[in-house]
Amino acid sequence: MEFDPPQLPYDLSGHVAIITGANHGIGAATARMLAACGASVLLTYYRTSDPEGFPEPYRTNRSKTADHVMDSIRANGGQAISFEADLRDPSFVPHLFDMAKSEFSEVDILVNNATGWVADTFLPESTHITGLTSESLSPSTHDQVFQVDARAASLLIAEFARRHIDRGAEWGRIIGLTSGGSLGFPTEISYGAAKAALENYTMSAAFELADYGITSNIVYPPVTDTGWVTDSVRENVDNSDELLHIVQPEDVAEIIVFLSSDYARLITANKIHLR
Repeated sequence: MEFDPPQLPYDLSGHVAIITGANHGIGAATARMLAACGASVLLTYYRTSDPEGFPEPYRTNRSKTADHVMDSIRANGGQAISFEADLRDPSFVPHLFDMAKSEFSEVDILVNNATGWVADTFLPESTHITGLTSESLSPSTHDQVFQVDARAASLLIAEFARRHIDRGAEWGRIIGLTSGGSLGFPTEISYGAAKAALENYTMSAAFELADYGITSNIVYPPVTDTGWVTDSVRENVDNSDELLHIVQPEDVAEIIVFLSSDYARLITANKIHLR
């Protein structure tokens, strides 16, 4: 699918971004928009083989590389590289920063978007909003989510901060993606807990790193159609008092790119709850 660069009022020339989970959905849309604003981008991704029953095209999207995203950025004059990284392995964290520095320059925008999502539950069996059956919580379901959404994100923030401070930089942006979870997340309990941890790490970064010119915020999107929105999901949104919209990845990416810009220089330690 061709990508028409958005006409955004931000100049991010000279900036370098790492976007995790950028082979589809919000991550891919964010990478394209950041590049359209002049940033050089490193896209990370990890191909998954989801079981039958996963909604389409979400299942197919998660199995792709990020080459199609990288190619579309380059075709529109942007600078991008992509790299497959299993973020459950901590050794990838410094390597990503080294790659970006070697190809472009030092990283000053970090978008923690990747997830190890799995639906799990304290019940013997429960039905997820998509119609999938949530698994009983186990060490494997817990670790699959926490190692990506919480541990990897925190290590990426730590690496970002260390390098930023060591080189005496004065401008930086950290943005995390959440789905809520601080008040509980039935049928996705490990995912909710891991996102709550990510929120806390991101808020801590905002306060600890403010004196170094780094802003750090969380974006909480509405239901976003990255290929998993089924008729049952749409019905749930229609009947909900809290869920107001189903949006496209580009709608969320616009907010992330805004938070990356100088227009958002005074916005930090916020959870931007989109509805």
